[in-house]
Amino acid sequence: MEVFPGITMDTEVCEGKPCASGTSVAVATLVGTLGAGKSFEEVEEIFQVTREHIFSALRYASYVTDHLPLKMPHESSSSETG
Repeated sequence: MEVFPGITMDTEVCEGKPCASGTSVAVATLVGTLGAGKSFEEVEEIFQVTREHIFSALRYASYVTDHLPLKMPHESSSSETG
């Protein structure tokens, strides 16, 4: 099922995680690989995806981080003076 333009979720593919449409490559994998320093060309070759797949993954990741509430880490109680 398409959950965002160019992004699908299916319990039978990528363990139900968001994937680039028509592939079994998770959004997190594409975005993480770019974040690790690989070029667009390298990501296309490694995962056999198109530039549009990568752009869809980036748009989806941006949308999710902008629209879902994120939990802030709790401050450590060890910083309190006793």
